[in-house]
Amino acid sequence: MSGSPRLLFVTHNVPRFAGDAAGSFVLRLAVALQQAGARVDILAPGASGLPASHHIDGVHIRRVRYASDERMTLAYTGTMAEAVAGSWSGRLALLQLLWAMRRAVSDAVQRARREGAPYDALHVHWWFPSGLALLAAVRSWWPPLVVTMHGSDVRLAAKKPAAHPLMRAVLQRAAVRTAVSTWLADTASRIAAVPVEVAPMPVDVSPLRGPTSEHESSTGAAAPKRNGVLFVGRLNAQKGLADLLDALALPDAQSLTLDVVGDGPDATALRARAERLGVASRVTWHGHLAQPDLLPRYAQARVVAMPSRGEGLGLVAVEAQLVGTPVVAYADAGLLDVVDPAHGGTLVPVGDIPALAAALSQVAGNDAEHAAQAQAHGAQARQLMLQRFAPAAVAARYLALYQQARTGHPPKGVG
Repeated sequence: MSGSPRLLFVTHNVPRFAGDAAGSFVLRLAVALQQAGARVDILAPGASGLPASHHIDGVHIRRVRYASDERMTLAYTGTMAEAVAGSWSGRLALLQLLWAMRRAVSDAVQRARREGAPYDALHVHWWFPSGLALLAAVRSWWPPLVVTMHGSDVRLAAKKPAAHPLMRAVLQRAAVRTAVSTWLADTASRIAAVPVEVAPMPVDVSPLRGPTSEHESSTGAAAPKRNGVLFVGRLNAQKGLADLLDALALPDAQSLTLDVVGDGPDATALRARAERLGVASRVTWHGHLAQPDLLPRYAQARVVAMPSRGEGLGLVAVEAQLVGTPVVAYADAGLLDVVDPAHGGTLVPVGDIPALAAALSQVAGNDAEHAAQAQAHGAQARQLMLQRFAPAAVAARYLALYQQARTGHPPKGVG
C-alpha cells in the first residue's frame, strides 16, 4: 500500500492500560503497523474506570460507552459468551454494545472523510461481536473491510449451527478474511463458503530471549539449567490439564515434575485429581501469573506441555519456543501451525495419554543427552517462531492484505 495508510481497528478486546494482557496482540499489530509507517486508530467497548479516549504505546484508542458503568462488563474478561448465554441482562448488554459500536464506527468513518483523511481499510477483529455489529452498517463508500478471526468466534460458530448464517453474512461482506491458524481458516471457510487467508498475530519477541540468543552465542555463556514440565493455560477441559496429570501418573513419566500456571473453573477438581492419582507431590500450582512473571517460567522449564483441543493458535507454544523451550502438544487445530516436528516440536495424537507421557519423558529426561537434545530442538523452534511471528514480518503481511482489499490483488513480490 503506497503512502502512509490510515487504518481503523474495531475490536471488543484490546489492552485497557499499558501491560494489560487483554487483546494484547491486537495492540501489538497496531504498534507494528505504525512502526511500518501506517496510522492506526482503535475503537473498542468502554468499561468502568476507562477513559473515553487515550493512547497506549503510541496508538489512539477510543472506548465506546454502551451502558452504565456497572453493566459495561462484557468486554476484556474473556467471558462474553457465558455472560450473554447466562442472563437476559447479558443479552440486553450485548445488543447495546452492538448498536453503540455500529454507530461509533459509522461516525468515525464519516468524520475521517470530512477531514480529508479517509481510512484506507477497516480491520475488524473477531467476526463476533465486532463483525456482527457492522453487519447492516457497511456502505459502498466505506473503506474495504478486513475481518480477522482469532479462535473463540470460530469455535462459537462451529458449535452453534444457528450462528452459521450470521457468520456467513459477515464474512461475505468482507474484502479480505483472515484467521490466525490454518485450522481456523479451514473451519471458517467451510462454514461461510468464502476463502480465508492464514495470517497470525505478532508476538512481542523483545523479552523472549532463549539460550540461543546472540549474547550467549558471542560470549559463550552457558545456557540456564532447565528442569521439569510447564503447563500454562486456563484450568478447564479444553486446555487438557487432566490428560497431563493422567500422563504424569504413568511409569514413563514417574520422574517428571510439573509446574502449573493458570486458574479457572476446574482448579479444585484438578487439584483433587492430582491427589487421587498420587502425583500431587510432583505438581506445583502457581495460579495466574502476569507476563513479566511468566517469562522466567518458560526459560526454567525443560519442556512445555500443551495437551489442548480446539486451540485457535496456541500463543503459549509460540512464547515458549521463542525462549528456546521445546513444546509437546496434541496434533490438533491451531497447534499444527505452531508446533512443527521438522523444527524441534513434538506432536502426539489427541487423547493418547501413554504417547503424551512417553514424549514428555523423551524431551524432559534428566541426563545430559536429553538435555542437549532439548536445547537443540528449542533452538530450531525459536528460529521458526521468529520467522512467522516477529512484529515486522506480521505487519508486512497485513499491509499486503490491506492492499489486496483495496485493489483485489496483493502487491507484486508480497505473498
